[in-house]
Amino acid sequence: MPLFQGQRSLGPQDGTAAGTGKNEGKALRITMHDAVNRALEFNPSLGSQEAQGRSSEESRKSARGAFGPRLGMSYSTAKQERTSNPATVKPPKMGTYSWGVEISQPVFQGFKLLANYQRAALQADSDKAALRNAELSMTEQVQAEFLNLLRYEESVRSERDALARLRDQLRITTAFFDVGLRPRLDVLQAEVDVYQAENSVIIAENNRETSYARLNTLLGLPATAQVNYTGQLVHVPFTRSLEQCLEAAYRQRPDLYMAAKSVEIAGKNQQAVQSDYYPQVEGYYNITQSGNTPDLQKDGGNGSRSQTWEVGARATWNVFQWGTTYYADKEAGWLVTKMRYEAENLKLSVGYDIKSKLLAVREAEKRINVAEKTVEQATEAYHVALARYQEQVGTNFDVLDASSKLTTAQAALTGAKADYLTALSQLYVAMGEFQPELMRR
Repeated sequence: MPLFQGQRSLGPQDGTAAGTGKNEGKALRITMHDAVNRALEFNPSLGSQEAQGRSSEESRKSARGAFGPRLGMSYSTAKQERTSNPATVKPPKMGTYSWGVEISQPVFQGFKLLANYQRAALQADSDKAALRNAELSMTEQVQAEFLNLLRYEESVRSERDALARLRDQLRITTAFFDVGLRPRLDVLQAEVDVYQAENSVIIAENNRETSYARLNTLLGLPATAQVNYTGQLVHVPFTRSLEQCLEAAYRQRPDLYMAAKSVEIAGKNQQAVQSDYYPQVEGYYNITQSGNTPDLQKDGGNGSRSQTWEVGARATWNVFQWGTTYYADKEAGWLVTKMRYEAENLKLSVGYDIKSKLLAVREAEKRINVAEKTVEQATEAYHVALARYQEQVGTNFDVLDASSKLTTAQAALTGAKADYLTALSQLYVAMGEFQPELMRR
């Protein structure tokens, strides 16, 4: 399995938006590739996942430190009153003070230290994959919004072209009405269609501006930032088979890697629980000083200063705890089984995910071919209807109907191209493949 490593680098840490001061008053020029890379670097939502990955790495280092010796110090004070008959040595009047230093080294902890370190290392690897997974998800969001923006820009152009055609038709119809060649009804119909087209342009422009603001937000830019997003809805052939896509997904998807690591982490948790079956052994060396004053110096005849040192080994073993360790072991074992089932279920879901998204790509590709032919025929039909109307052998309704069908065909073609690229983006993400530029041939 590959080791997944996130690409994100920390952006500004002072809370300011990235790039807001460098090109003030100028519009940034950003392609899809630039948009994805900028979002990965500056979008705040990835910061928490990156911090989690760094936290896990520090946790691994902390678990590694448990293998080494420990140095501890203690300082204590106590006052004792004792009455005895016959009289014996009296305790110090000012109390007893002691100071000790101990070095201990774990010798055998029932494999607990090893299990904890391996678990921390597995978690660090899993969190690196989680960061990669978050980057892929962000890539999909940026590309989908970028394509939506291009779709709405195409819709605005198409609606404006339709409005221009209808205004021309209104002008022609009005001229015919003025000379008595057409009835007033034709003028009214043409005016209604012009107003409807103007309404469609307003809606398309609003959708474009909303998508524009959303894309700015994903890139870590203010919604009001002036950005020139450049790109075209072009058809980029995709030739991989279902088997190739599945092989890439099983090899590259971070969530599958994370699921496998989750099974291993659960196994290490069970191993840590099982360590309570074994004795805990450690070696130690300590030095203790005691006296009847805070500075541990001898004072009078009722106190003294002493120093002792000790080296040895300790072994503790909880032989019986009413099944506490046994049932905890069983609990951890069932969690391992649960993780295995979830990993298998995820693998099955990946197969469905890949096939459904590949079918969506193929469907959109077929729709592009049909829509291109439809636009070609609708354009020719509109020109024919317009020519017949100008020659007084066609009706105003024929022209308006042909114009409406042409607008619908252009919208269908734009939607099919955008849907194809969106489905392609989703397929790449489903395969765990980083493709920041979709429209590169």
